[in-house]
Amino acid sequence: MLDTEQAVLTEDFLIPSGETELSARLYLPIDTPRTAVVIHGATGVPRDYYQHFARWLVAEQGMACLTYDYSDFGHSRNGPLKAARATMADWALTDMPAARAEMRKRFPDAQQWSIGHSIGGMLGPIQSDLDQIDRMICVCSGLVTVSDHPWPYRGLALLFWYGHAPLAVKALGYLPGKALGFGSDLPASVYWQWRGWSTAPRNYLPEIGVTLPDAREAPPDTSVDLFTFDDDDVVPPKAVWRLAGLFGPKARRHVLSPAKLGLPKVGHIGAFARRNAAVWPRLIA
Repeated sequence: MLDTEQAVLTEDFLIPSGETELSARLYLPIDTPRTAVVIHGATGVPRDYYQHFARWLVAEQGMACLTYDYSDFGHSRNGPLKAARATMADWALTDMPAARAEMRKRFPDAQQWSIGHSIGGMLGPIQSDLDQIDRMICVCSGLVTVSDHPWPYRGLALLFWYGHAPLAVKALGYLPGKALGFGSDLPASVYWQWRGWSTAPRNYLPEIGVTLPDAREAPPDTSVDLFTFDDDDVVPPKAVWRLAGLFGPKARRHVLSPAKLGLPKVGHIGAFARRNAAVWPRLIA
């Protein structure tokens, strides 16, 4: 299908990932791209949220861009959520590498970029193909724990982890995100692991069993940039810098201010919203 206004080609297909398949949409320029980008979304944020950013990368930058939904979520979900068994570890260790492998297969001569939003970048240091990524961009991604949140947001987080949300998950067999105002329904297995990580001092590291010795730092040829916004209460800068330390001393740290970009608010989710397009050139500069 050709978007004549933006000169963007799109293709929908399925990507094999372990024992399941991921629903993906590829955005393509007319000419052969020199850069192939995979966008790894935030928790509970469907692939289509990133469509405007993806179209901008194609139309304005000439890049190819892949968006997809993690297993048992969004377009990749098959069957009722009560039966879903995917975990965040599955998203990190299986889905993310599978999406990038697809882009390497399709564009073997292109620069391979990985843009992760929140959890999509938080899990970057444990990627099995880190040495095959030319550039990793992490947006609002950090090893966050409850004590990192400023008040009053910390109170909302405590309710989400210890109040009404876990009771609802136990009662229904899944996280009713829409009803709770979270935005998207999620498998119970995702919620419980997410809860465990977000309330632990070192987030996911002990559970996945990665100690990240020096060999796990980003390879010399992999460029890493981490971006945080000064109005992000969900993953504040100190949590982002904790993640930056895992990538090694060459990882670049950037604090962006919505006010300086002429924007009223960006927060944790808004960086890829169409209304905040002023952010986009800064992310890939």
